Amino acid sequence: MVSSEPDRIVVVGAGQAGGWTAVALREHGHQGEIVLVGAEAHPPYERPPLSKEFLRGPVPPERVAIKPASHYRDAGIELRLGAEATRLDRRRRTVTLGDGDELGYDRLVLATGSRPRRLPVPCAAAGRVHHLRDLADADRLRGALASGTRLVVIGGGLIGMEVAAAAAERGLEVTVLERAGRLMERVLPPQVSDYLAGVHAAHGVRVLTGVEIDRVEAPGDEVSVRLGDGRAVAADHAVVGIGAVPNDGLAAAAGLAVRAGVLVDEFGATADPRIYAVGDVARFYHPLLGREVRLESWHNAQNQGIAVGRGMAAGHQPYTEVPWSWSDQYDVNVQIAGCPPDWAVTVCREAPDGDGFTVVSLRGDVPVAAATVNQPREMRALRKLIARGGAMAGGAR
Repeated sequence: MVSSEPDRIVVVGAGQAGGWTAVALREHGHQGEIVLVGAEAHPPYERPPLSKEFLRGPVPPERVAIKPASHYRDAGIELRLGAEATRLDRRRRTVTLGDGDELGYDRLVLATGSRPRRLPVPCAAAGRVHHLRDLADADRLRGALASGTRLVVIGGGLIGMEVAAAAAERGLEVTVLERAGRLMERVLPPQVSDYLAGVHAAHGVRVLTGVEIDRVEAPGDEVSVRLGDGRAVAADHAVVGIGAVPNDGLAAAAGLAVRAGVLVDEFGATADPRIYAVGDVARFYHPLLGREVRLESWHNAQNQGIAVGRGMAAGHQPYTEVPWSWSDQYDVNVQIAGCPPDWAVTVCREAPDGDGFTVVSLRGDVPVAAATVNQPREMRALRKLIARGGAMAGGAR
C-alpha cells in the first residue's frame, strides 16, 4: 500500500535489514517521517566482521557502520537507539518502547532479526560460554581468546568455523564439536565440507562430528563439555554456534501470523496491510525457489531491506534475488548460492590452476544452487545462471 499522503513509517530493529530499509525509503522518495528503533546503542552496522576482523583485534564501530551517523540526520531519519520495542498494538497503530514511550505509525516494518540459539542441555559455565551476535559479544569473545589457550566450539556451522579459524590463527588449541555428520551440513555439499575439514585439520583444529552434548560444567577455572558417549572436552572458554531463533515474539503477541518467523509475501507484506517484515525475522515466499524460506545472511538482510523500502516508497516489486552467502576461513573463500533441499545431483569442477573448485546442484540440466572454493568469478556467473534458470552446458556428469 503506497499512501498519497506522506505517512509516518516506524522501522523496529536497527540492524542490517532495518538500517537499509530506512535508507531505501528515503532514497526512493518517501516524504513522511521515518523513525528507526534499535535496542543497541550503535547505528546500524555490518555483522559479518564480528566473526572475522573483530576477533583478530579492535575495530572501531564506525568502520563497520552501513552509513555514517550523520547520514541519518541529513536524510531526516530519526534514530531511537538503546530502545527496545516491547509491545505492538495494531488497533491503535502504536509501538511501546521499554521506557514506556509510545510511537504511533501509519506503516510499520519489523526488522527485529534473530538471537543465538541456546544449548538445550544443563550449562553451569555461563561466564565461560559465549555466543556471537553483536558488538558486545564480539568484544567479550575477543578478550576471552586473548586470555585463554584452549577453545571449544560447539557447532560446526558458518559462525562456529569462522570463530575456530580466527582462534587457531591466534595460536589457541581449538576443538570443534558438531552434531551432524559433517561441517556446515545444512548449507554445503559434502565435497566442500570435507575440504574445509582438511583445511582446519592442517591448522591444528580438532573436529569431532556426530557427537551429542550432554551437559556443560565449570570445574575450577575451565569449562568442561560432557559428551553423550561419556567423553569430556576441557577448555578455557566455549563458543556456542548452533543456529539462530527469529525474534518474532512482538509480531506473534500482536496477532500476526508467524511460523518460525513472521509470514510475509514476496513484497515483504504481512496480512496486515500496514505491516511489513524483513531480514532474519521474515519468512517469505520466494518466487525463484517456489517455496517459503527464512534466510539468515548479510546479503538477504541488506537487499531485502532495500527492496521492501523501495517498494513501500515507490511501488511494489517482488524480491527475487538468488540467496547468496560467503565465508572466509584462513585464506579460503567459500561462497554459496541458492537454497537447495539437498545436494543429491551435482557437478564438481576443478579450477584450471588447481586452486579451488566448484560444485553445482542440478535439477535436470538446470543449476539450482552452487558452492565455490576460491572461485569468486565462477560464482558471479553461476548466480546469473541460477537466476535465469538456464541449462548448464554438458548437464550432469
